[in-house]
Amino acid sequence: QLQLVESGGGLVQPGGSLRLSCAASRFTLASYTIGWFRQAPGKDREAVSCLSRRDGSTTYVDSVKGRFTIPRDNDKNTMYLQMNSLKPEDTAIYYCAASGSLLFICNSNYFPHWGQGTQVTGSS
Repeated sequence: QLQLVESGGGLVQPGGSLRLSCAASRFTLASYTIGWFRQAPGKDREAVSCLSRRDGSTTYVDSVKGRFTIPRDNDKNTMYLQMNSLKPEDTAIYYCAASGSLLFICNSNYFPHWGQGTQVTGSS
């Protein structure tokens, strides 16, 4: 069974940075489209960023453009979400996900493999 294990969440002051990690096991992450999603209290799950398995292209939700990136380390079979200039509205549970589909659709319905989630809180 494919497994994704997240780490790196926590409390960070507004304007600060945080890097989330998501280590994959039992499959090769580079062969999958990957994504980060988040869910704030009382809100629907939102796609934050995705990286295509086909050509490495990326997408970002408008609210994080210029602040977040989605690097991947193939040697470590690990994906990351680098979050800079954090805002209180970034507070949420963040999930990594992977999809073997050739379609590049950054929507949670297209991702069958999920991490357990990690809490990120942007607060002073």
